[in-house]
Amino acid sequence: MVARRSDEEWQIKAACRGPQAVTFFPPAHVERKDDRAERERAAKAICRTCPVRRPCLEESLRIREPHGVWGGLNELERKQLLDRRAG
Repeated sequence: MVARRSDEEWQIKAACRGPQAVTFFPPAHVERKDDRAERERAAKAICRTCPVRRPCLEESLRIREPHGVWGGLNELERKQLLDRRAG
């Protein structure tokens, strides 16, 4: 059995775990604007049901995660939140 760090415990409860995880990150190919918007809408809908949305968001802000939807926010939204917190 592998011991988990307590700050990672939230990850095992995340609603994004499993096959739908691909929804949270851009594909390897160029993504059209409307496809990106739809993918992010789907990811954010999953986030709204997630019991660990807050720790997920805080972790993504702490590590300055540059990609994907985390805690219900995309890259630009997280950057804006960090800017507001700093200002």
